[in-house]
Amino acid sequence: MFKQLKEDVQAVFSRDPAARNTLEVLMTYPGIHALIMHRMAHELWNKDFKVSARTISAISRFATGIEIHPGAKIGRRFFIDHGMGVVIGETAEIGNDVTLYHGVTLGGITWNKGKRHPTLEDGVIVGAGAKILGPFTVGKNAKIGSNTVVTKAVPSGVTAVGSPARYIYKDTQTQPQDEEQHRRDYAKRIGFVQYATVADHSDPVLEGMRILLDRLEQNEKRMTTLCQRLSLLDPTYKKQPQDHPPLSQEELKILEDVRRECESQNQQSKA
Repeated sequence: MFKQLKEDVQAVFSRDPAARNTLEVLMTYPGIHALIMHRMAHELWNKDFKVSARTISAISRFATGIEIHPGAKIGRRFFIDHGMGVVIGETAEIGNDVTLYHGVTLGGITWNKGKRHPTLEDGVIVGAGAKILGPFTVGKNAKIGSNTVVTKAVPSGVTAVGSPARYIYKDTQTQPQDEEQHRRDYAKRIGFVQYATVADHSDPVLEGMRILLDRLEQNEKRMTTLCQRLSLLDPTYKKQPQDHPPLSQEELKILEDVRRECESQNQQSKA
């Protein structure tokens, strides 16, 4: 137990630059206090002293603001930074070298017994206020952004952001520079701004915006071509097949308006 506590204290030093010495960590870090009491409660829980285990868990919650069910399985070098408002459910499983920030919830979405809470593999980092809900796995070395809501499995090594969560893959190839620059120029020309996005991240929403921009430009070119061809037509031309009546004055007026609009579009595209 003391060897495990030493590892937990070293984990604090490796992940919190504000930590200055061992005594300070042991005396003032609620994450360490909650972890010590949880390990005691977990031993009692496994030995079927359920009431005693829940009592220690309740005292820990009152003293630290961190609620960890004594049935939760926690690995080595686990670090809860700040900690206030952290909730870890009964069937949650946490691997080694995992970091949680304040306000994190590892919760369930069903009242059925059995596995209800998430599993966090080694090296996972969960940002402040994130909610991970359900009996799925968050892959090794994944990162969960602050206030992210995760309700399905997270692959290893990705960053999950947003509500509901979407995944950012670091190793995805980016667009060629000239193509991406052309797309940004076109977006600027039509007044479209991709707010709060970064071009070198493979964000699914950003990829969707790129596809829409390409499609919009393609449609604009086709409309321009159509307008050019329509502008060559004479709207007063009334020669019609025998089974069709001649164009009315109202229809001729509509064609004239279309012709004017097409000429205006042609001038803007040439400019």
